[in-house]
Parts: sequence; C-alpha cells; structure tokens
Amino acid sequence: MAQWCQLQMLDGKYLEQVDQLYDDSFPMDIRQYLSRWIESIDWDTVAFQDSLATVRFHDLLAQLDDQYSRFTLENNFLLQHNIRKIKRNLQDRFQEDPIHMAMIISRNLKEEQKILCTAKSMEVCQDQEGEGTVSAMVVEKQKLDNKVKEMKDRVQMVDQNIKNLEDLQDEYNFKYNTLKNREHEVNGMSQKELDLEKLTIGRMCLELKAKRQEVVLQLSDLLNATHSLQSDLVGEELLEWKQRQQTACIGGPPNACVDQLQNWFTTVAETLQQVRQHLKKLLELEQKFTYDSDPITQKKAFLETRALELLKNLLSNSLVVERQPCMPTHPQRPLVLKTGVQFTVKLRFLVKLQEFNYQLKVKALFDKDVTDKKGRFRKFNILGTNTKVMNMEESNGSLAAEFRHLQLKEQKVAGNRTSEGPLIVTEELHSLSFESELQLNQSGLDVKLEAMSLPVVVISNVCQLPSGWASILWYNMLTSEPKNLKFFLSPPAAKWSQLSEVLSWQFSSVTKRGLNQEQLSMLADKLLGAKAQRNPEGLIPWTKFCKQSANEKAFSFWQWIEGILDLIKRHLHFLWNDGSIMGFLSKEREKHLLSDKCPGTFLLRFSESSKDGAITFTWIEHDVHGKPVFHSVEPYTKKELTAVSLPDIIRTYKVMAAENVPVNPLCFLYPDITKDKAFQKYYAKPSEASEPMDVENVVKSGYMRTELISVSEVPPSRMQDNLMPMSPDDYRALEQFVNPRDIDAVTNNLMDFPQFDVQMNSEFTDEN
Repeated sequence: MAQWCQLQMLDGKYLEQVDQLYDDSFPMDIRQYLSRWIESIDWDTVAFQDSLATVRFHDLLAQLDDQYSRFTLENNFLLQHNIRKIKRNLQDRFQEDPIHMAMIISRNLKEEQKILCTAKSMEVCQDQEGEGTVSAMVVEKQKLDNKVKEMKDRVQMVDQNIKNLEDLQDEYNFKYNTLKNREHEVNGMSQKELDLEKLTIGRMCLELKAKRQEVVLQLSDLLNATHSLQSDLVGEELLEWKQRQQTACIGGPPNACVDQLQNWFTTVAETLQQVRQHLKKLLELEQKFTYDSDPITQKKAFLETRALELLKNLLSNSLVVERQPCMPTHPQRPLVLKTGVQFTVKLRFLVKLQEFNYQLKVKALFDKDVTDKKGRFRKFNILGTNTKVMNMEESNGSLAAEFRHLQLKEQKVAGNRTSEGPLIVTEELHSLSFESELQLNQSGLDVKLEAMSLPVVVISNVCQLPSGWASILWYNMLTSEPKNLKFFLSPPAAKWSQLSEVLSWQFSSVTKRGLNQEQLSMLADKLLGAKAQRNPEGLIPWTKFCKQSANEKAFSFWQWIEGILDLIKRHLHFLWNDGSIMGFLSKEREKHLLSDKCPGTFLLRFSESSKDGAITFTWIEHDVHGKPVFHSVEPYTKKELTAVSLPDIIRTYKVMAAENVPVNPLCFLYPDITKDKAFQKYYAKPSEASEPMDVENVVKSGYMRTELISVSEVPPSRMQDNLMPMSPDDYRALEQFVNPRDIDAVTNNLMDFPQFDVQMNSEFTDEN
C-alpha cells in the first residue's frame, strides 16, 4: 500500500504529526494530489544532483498542470484557483533552487516513514502486552485526560447549581414580597396562614443560604483543581514537551505533536473564563439579595483575584516556539544560522480562544538580554519582517505566527570583537526571543508574553556548519537551560551512554539506519581507548570530541564522523540502509570476522585516516600454509565515488600482474552473500558501453567506448590462475573431505601478497 494511504489510516495523534511536516513552503495539497508520483521518485538522489533536481522540479510543475486540467473538467473553480496559487508559489520559491525542494520532499518522506514505524511499534507493543497494559507515558497522559474531563464535569455541575440557585432566589424573592404585600391588605391572611407562610419562607431562606455556601465552595474547589492541573501542565507537560523538542532538534525521535498540549491549555483557560463568568453571576445575585455572613460577599474578592491570577499565569506560559529557527536549505540541522541567509521560525499560542485571534502582535528580538560590555562577542542585527500578528487562518486553525524571511547581519563596529575573545565563532551561543502583550480591557486582562528559542550558533561561512552543529549537539544533549549562553566557557563532559545515542541519531535522521552496538563499541574504543570496556559510562570532554586530533590525525573525532555522514548522504545512502556496510569496526575486529570465512569474502568499512570520509573493502585469502591473509584496497573518497558508484567498483574491481589475466577477488559479501545478489540491484544499467561495438560508429568518431574500472597491481609472482570461485556452502562441504591447504590450491583466486593500496582507473581508446 502506498505510504500516503497508510498514513491516512492512522489515529488522529499521528495525523497531527504528519500535519506538522507541511506548511506554505511545500503544501500538503501537493502531497495529496501527487502522492503516487512523489513516492515513485528517488528524492534522496535528486537532492544531490543539480541537473536532476531541475528536471524533477519541472516534472512536478507538469504534474500540477495535469491536475489543474482534471479540476477544469470537473468545473471545480476553487481547486483550480488553489492549484494555480500553489504553482506560482513553487516557482517563486524553488525556480532558482530546485535542490531545496527535493531536500524538503526527501525529509518529509523520511519523517512520514518514522511516524508509520512509531505507530506500528505501538500497535505491536499493545498486542504483546494486552489491552490492559500500556506504556507508562500513555498511562500518565490518560490520567491527565481524566483530570481534564473531571474538571469539565465540575464546571457543568457548578453551572447547573448556579442556575438552580438563581431559580431558588427568584422564588424566594417572589414569595417574600408576596407575603409582605398580603400582610398589609385589609382582607389579609389569617394569623395561622401567615405563620405557616413565614415558616415556609424561613425554610427557603435557610435552603438559599446553604445553596449559596455550596456554590461558593464548589467554585473554590474548582479553582483548586484548576491550579493543580495547571501546575501539571506548566511544570511537567510543557517542560517535557520542550525537552522532547530538544531531542528532536538533534536527530532524535520526532517530537510529540503540540496539539494535545494546546487542547489541555485551552480547556484550562476556558474553565477559568467560565469561573469568572460564574462569579459575575453571583455578584448579580448578591445585589438582589444579601445578608450577614453572606459567603458571596465574604469570598468574592478572593475568588476573583485567584481566578485572574491563574488565568494570567497560564497565558504567560502559553507562548511557545513550535518550530525552532532553521535555514530551509539545511532542514536537518536547525539552530545553526548563517549570516545573510533567510531562516524560519514558528510560534504558537497554546490557548486557542476565538477572542484572542488577531489580538497578539509578536516581535522577534536577537540577543535581547545579552550584556557584553567588553565587546568580546559578535553582535547582530535582525533583518526582515520581525513582527507578526498571530491568527488562526494561516496555521490550520491553531493560533500561530510563522516568521519566514528573517536573516542576521553582523554589526561591523570598531572593537566589536578582539582576537582575545574567550570562544571561537562556532561556540558562541545567541538567543532569539519573542515578545507580545495580550490586552483585553473588558476582561481585565493585561499579560506580558515572552518566548525564547533554543540557543543558536551564527556562522558566516558554510564551512563552519559542521562545527556549529557539533556545538548544538553538545548543548542540547547536556542541558535544558535556554538562557545558558555561556555554556561553552566551561562545557561539561558527556557520558558515553549519552553521546552514543546522539551519534546514532545523526545516522538515523538522514538514513533509515542508526548505529548498532558493535559499531558504537568501535567508536567508544576510539574515544575512550581501553576504558571503553571497563567503564562504558566513561566521560568524554568537549575538546576530545570536537577539537583534539583523533589518533594523531590532523582532524577531530567529530570531523571524521561528519565526513562519513556526508559520504553516506551523497554516495552510500542505499547501501547503508540495507545493511551492506559494516562501517565502523577496528582492523582487529575485521580480521576476526573474516578469519573463518572462505576466500573472496569481503566487508565494507570506513577509513579511519580520511577527514572527508572514505570507504574501503577488505577480503580474505589463505596462503599455501592455510593461514588467513587479509587485503584492503586504498579507500575510495567522494571524488572516486562521484565517477563510479561503489557497487560498480566492486563489480569491476580487478587485481593484476604483468602477463597475467586480471581477476576480481571479491566473491561474497560478509558473511556469505554472493556479490551479485548483494549489489546487482545497484549496478549501473546497461549502456552503450556494454553493448556490441558498432564498427561504423567507431570509424566515424575515431574512438572506442570505454569503462572505468578499479585495478590494483601486484607482483607477477603473487598471481594464481583465475579459477571459478566456489560458494560458501561448497567450500564448507568440501572441507569435510579435503585438507584445507588443498582447497586453497583449487579455490583461491589470489596468491598471498602484501596489503596494497594502489588504485588505477584506465581508459582504452584506439589511440592507445
């Protein structure tokens, strides 16, 4: 079933998460109308090729034209109008930068897949645990839902009791005034009737007083319950949501949708507004009838003040940054902003009441509370439209405002920053804050509102992005204090258990696969050395992660990881997703894994000596004495992989010596998967280069067709005859009857020769 169809079958809480993925930059309408076409395209590849991105952009516009034609046939004027508007917006936004559009689509498809996986995992968990057992988090949310429901029931009860009180008071006033008038009539009531009526009215008065006392107590209890629920929301749920948002920003699981939080906040606000209306009604009843020790008279000021304070406190905590600052060109690395490049940020007011629509004007401020008298840190001006009015029309019904065209410009002031500054550029943290004020005179509301984004790093060159992202990772991994802008003056060390999870997120956020325990173990050894085995909770300093050279190399651990991430995104995405790349393992572990495998078994791992990311393969053979010998080819970098894909390199790889036939020593991908079975689906499609030679074309052009292959040269004495390799099963079966040394003499494609790293790409023409 198509991914989009699967998503639409999910529960509402998951659909809300899908809704968060789409905005004006790429509307959900396109995803709906063109779902099949969108899912048929490899957007990961498109996102890294300018020419292909341009083609796909125009293909998408053509698809929209086709959809417009369908609406024309249906005489659907409104949808025709929407399609035209969407097409114009896409052209304005992506005409000059189609790769940006491809990146957005690629990211959204991956996030959709994560949402589907989360939903399926929850279903499996519930099936295994039974209907009566759910996760602790779900239980807590259910408790909160029950509290909200209980509060709503209390409000309805108070509302009904006030109506009953009003009816009782009206009846009492009527009977009291009627009795008073009849006492003065000439032909009035007898004394017995008069006494009986007075007794009835006296009982009504007592009942009225008791009812008043009951209503006042109910309102007081309702405010107590509201205060308790509000404390849970502001002190726990809101903080947990913000922490989950931090985690999501650095590649962790997608943040739970803010819509549920909005529903709770809105319900509490509605309750407080209703309590205030109830108090107004009680004041009207007090004006008509009161008495000594009237509970309304005694409690009204306290209840009014408390209800207003609770409402103000709730509102003052309701302005949140729904989407953290992010450059659209780097959607997977928020909070790193480049000067002169537009970024977006979205705010939401969690109390969604109609009377607040278009009442909140929000202003964006940069480094508002930063005081740097010595001028050792950079200062910036915020450019673009930095004020927005929050409304429900532009945000799918939520009360929100999205700043889409903000950018930063550094202030060029003499002495602005000296060379003696305490931090490097990518360790400077800055704040983006937002201010507003809610004034409703008729309700007596005057509330100052403020929200602050997570700290951001401001760079001036895109080459600083990896270092800036490292700072964002470290900060959000270790602290939740948005005002701690001096964090890197003395950055705390991280536990390996924390860092390993974050490192895995860096891979799973851009691919479908994170890091397994064996891969993480190798990285732990690299950072902690021998301590990794004795102390898995060992501490890793910031300098060792991002500044100090790793293993006497001229680059840090993070630079090495960043280079590999970029290599995977550009050239190895599918191989990484299907698990073909073991990636991170030491040479000792590599030898251990291959030592008992048949000749020609190889595995793929990342080079430890390349800053920009490189991958190599190592295979095993046996010498004449039956001892395993391992060979690794010189690592392939982005330059080589841009020319030829890694699967095609493996397919055509040769080792050769003078006067010998070149052979491919690679037979089985570890543990025992035949090479073609593992990689055939990724081989380049047959081209003219592999078709029979057209003599006429050769004569006309003067050239013969060529193919790039990787070749390693070895000494002639180290080559054997090129024999057909056996399968692992054949090898194991033969091993039961034949001496392993004899097997090697028959099956080996290679003789024992020292590890080599010579790589040649050769092109042959008729001129050669």
